[in-house]
Parts: sequence; structure tokens; C-alpha cells
Amino acid sequence: MLKKNNILIDFPARSSRPCRSYYALFSLLFFLFSFFANAQVTSTIDSTKIKIGEEILYIINVDADSTDLVVFPEEQTFAPLEMIESYKTDTTFEGAKYRLIKKYGLTQFDSGHYTIPPQRIFINNKPFLTDSIKVEVNDVVVDTTKQKMFDIKPAVEVKAPPFDWKQLLYWLIPILLIIGIAFYFFRRKKRKDAAEKQLPPYEEAIVALKKLDNTQLLKENKSKEYYSNLTEIVKRYLDREVDEAALESTSDELITRLMMHKDAGNFDFDLETIRKLDLIFKRADLVKFAKMNQQAGQAEVDRKTIEEIINETHEAVPEPTEEELLENQEYLEKLQKKRKRRKWILGISGVFAAIILAAIIFGSITGFDNLKDKIVGNDLRELAEGQWIKSEYGNPAVILETPKVLVRAESSVTNAEKSTVSAKDFFTYGAMNSPLYIMVSTTQFSQKQDIALETALDGVLDDLEQSGAKNMVVKRDDFETNKGIKGLKAYGEFNVQVSDSKVLKQKSTYELLLFAQENGLQEVLIVYQDDGKYAEEIKKRMEASIELEISEKDGQ
Repeated sequence: MLKKNNILIDFPARSSRPCRSYYALFSLLFFLFSFFANAQVTSTIDSTKIKIGEEILYIINVDADSTDLVVFPEEQTFAPLEMIESYKTDTTFEGAKYRLIKKYGLTQFDSGHYTIPPQRIFINNKPFLTDSIKVEVNDVVVDTTKQKMFDIKPAVEVKAPPFDWKQLLYWLIPILLIIGIAFYFFRRKKRKDAAEKQLPPYEEAIVALKKLDNTQLLKENKSKEYYSNLTEIVKRYLDREVDEAALESTSDELITRLMMHKDAGNFDFDLETIRKLDLIFKRADLVKFAKMNQQAGQAEVDRKTIEEIINETHEAVPEPTEEELLENQEYLEKLQKKRKRRKWILGISGVFAAIILAAIIFGSITGFDNLKDKIVGNDLRELAEGQWIKSEYGNPAVILETPKVLVRAESSVTNAEKSTVSAKDFFTYGAMNSPLYIMVSTTQFSQKQDIALETALDGVLDDLEQSGAKNMVVKRDDFETNKGIKGLKAYGEFNVQVSDSKVLKQKSTYELLLFAQENGLQEVLIVYQDDGKYAEEIKKRMEASIELEISEKDGQ
């Protein structure tokens, strides 16, 4: 006999095989009892009846030891319902145990009766199933007596919006200007540094010859490169000191031009000097183009001869005359004026670049839309940030806050309305095609009557269309002021007709609020060209400030 957990089990003593069977069964029951006592899985939902598309919150609770490994389903295992979101698992601790709470958002887009199937939860790699739950999905009831039905509009081809060149120019022009100015300053500095580093012609030639001596061209048998550098040194010297076309001339052309300078008396060249230079040029051409090998030591001799030619030429160059000095003075004065003009241009360009840079920094910190409003201006921003006015308009009065005071306008009463309308007031700000248009209208009836807001709203929308609102998109909704006065709201977009043949391409956004009393009808219309920020702020602020004067009959 064995007593365990208040359960008394009597084992027969006659046979050992039945005893072992009872013991095995008891061990299995004890193990399952112990396991289920340590881990419990339950599931619930927040509602068994929903509308189409509404979310059901499906909750799985798991009570387990702190050492247990729990795995929740993450796939779409809730069919025929659809999982729209898997929420983060919450955990609460109770002593050595803890509770895991897993939530799922489920929905269904067809009406009917559905069953959420059991979900498989793994605890220490052992599966546990939740209970199945029945759910009812109902259709959304539409009251066709209150909600006006409209035919489905035909498909309209929508053209792609044109490329916004202005937005591109706002960014492209400043960037190109900054790059251009930076490139100009960089090149100017580079040229200035090169000019400052450039030595006089004679000193430059001597320094170049010394650099050539320090090379390893002859030791490396690079005679072609050596003679190329040697002839370029002497040609560059003659180009700067004697003939401006020396660098562009061939060897024969340069010798001919030197002879012409000698014959003209410009320079007192020695014929032997010109002959030596001619021999070196011909030898260099043979080395460079015919790959002729020179005798040992010939290159060093030619290098020494070039230095002697440069020295003799330097002594032969005449000193400038007074006329040349005067011409040089005039040239220096012109150069000075040119430099002054460059300084002015650079100064103006620097100021302009600084302004652009400051604008870019300001735009980066405060936003480029803010920078654009500061430079170009934004009427809606000025209205939104200016001083607002709160006032009463009409009878029964409409009390609201506006950026500018509304001005009374003429209001005509038709012959059909004269029998029922005792007074009609009309107040406006702006025009229909301006950035912001506000209209407040109040109508007082001579007799008590019940006003159907839906019918009245249809009439007001027809009047708005007659006033120039074309291609209207109309959405309807209920509206309630902060003090609980209920009304009706119509909102959407339309194109404003400015003449018989012209309709603005840019759409205007509108909001129409309508309130009815036993002897009065109150109307607030807001039309604006949406700028993405300030127009919406103006509309919301006006909408939140609306208060209505309730007639005594309504208050009773």
C-alpha cells in the first residue's frame, strides 16, 4: 500500500506482474500531475463579437518555472483569422514562478462565424495546446436614410506632377556658386604660389642645371631623357629672356630666329655661341629620335657648353631703355588697376559666398522651408504667427478666433426666402482664390422650424459650386464644438474658377461647418491653399475656437 498526495493505492500481493503495472501507471500519473502543476497554458480574447476589420486581442497566459523555456507561435497559425500584429511578451514574477502574457492582434474582413484554432505552445520542447474559441464577425450597418448614397465615379487619368524646377534651382544654384568660387580661389592661389616661387630666367636656368647634375640619368644610360631635359632648360631660358617662341620652335627654327635677332641688332650674339648651340641641338635630336649612342663624356661636355651659352647670353641681353622702362611703368599701372578690379570682384564674390553659406547654415539649422519663408515670404505663415482676433458674427452669433477680422459683406435674400428668412448676415476675409478665405454666414428664420442639416448641407454645397468651386471632392462627418454643440462637417478639395474660361490647376482645400437651431442656421467656411504646415494650423485653431450663441428657444 502506498500513499502519495493523499491518494491511497493498494497493490495486490499475489502477483508481482500486476504490482509492477500499477506502479508504472502511478509513476506516469504522478509525472503528468507534477508537470501540469508546474506549467499551465490558457488563452482568452477581449471580445467574441466584432465588426469587419476590427481588431481582436488574443491573449495567451503561461504559468511556468523561471527555468522553463517557453516558445510562442509567430507564424500565421490563426486561420481563418489573420494575424495583423504580434505584441511584445509581458512577464510577471510570483516567487519562483513567472507568468508570460503574449498578445496577438487578429482580424477578419468577411462577416460570419469563425473558430480560432488551438495554438501550440512549446515549454521545454514539449507541446501544449490552447482551447479553440468561437468568434462572430458582423457587417457594418449603414443607415441609408441618414447617409446619402452616391454613384461610383468613373476612373480619371491622373497626369504625373510636373518636375519642380524651382526646388531644383533652390539647391543647385547655391551649390554651383560655392563650387565655382572655391575653384576660382584655389586656382588663383595656385598661380600666385607658382609666380612667387618662379625665379628670374638666369637663376632658374642655373638651378635647373644643378638639379640635372644630381640625377642618375647618365649612370642609368638614359641619354634620351638627359638631353631632353638639357635642351628644355636652354630653350626655356631663351623663351623668357630672348624669344617668346623659343619653346614652341624646333631646333632649326630656334637657331634661325637667333640669327635674325643678331642681324637685327637686338642681341649681341657671338656666331660661335650660336654654332655651338646648333651642334648640341642636332646631337640631342640624334639621341632622342635616332637613338644614337654618345661617346663617353660627351653629355658632360654638352652640359658645360650649355651653361657657358646661358652665361654669354645673359651678358649679351641689353639693359632696358628709358622708353622700355616707361612702357613697363604703364604696364605696371594697368596691372595695378587690373589687380584692384580683381580685388573688388573677389570682395563682392566673398560677401556673396558668405551670404549663401550663412543661408545654407541657417537653413540646415532651422529648416530650408523656414529660410524660404524668410526670403520669399509666406502669407499663411504671417497669418498663423500674427495676432489673432476673437469676435462675434451674425445672429444667432458665431464666435470664433481668426487671423484677421472678418468684414461684413452684402447678403441677398431671394424672393423664395423672404417668407421664411427674417435676417441673413454674411462676413468674409480674402477671396476664394487667395491663400486663405474665411466666410461666416448666419440665417435667422421668422418662424420656428426643424432644420435637416443633411438637406441644408446639400444646398450650401450647391451654392459653393455655383460660386466657383469646380471638381469638388466631398466627404462628410459629424462635428462637435468644445462645449458639446453638434453640427455637420463637409470637407475635401476643389478647383477655383477665376473666370469663365480659366480654372486654377492648384487644388484648394476646404472645410464647411454647419449648425442648426430652431430659428437659425449658422455656417463657417474655410478655404485655403495647403502649404503643408501653416494652413492646417490655421484651420485647426479656428475650428477649436468656434463657439455658438444658442437661442433662448433652443435653451429651454
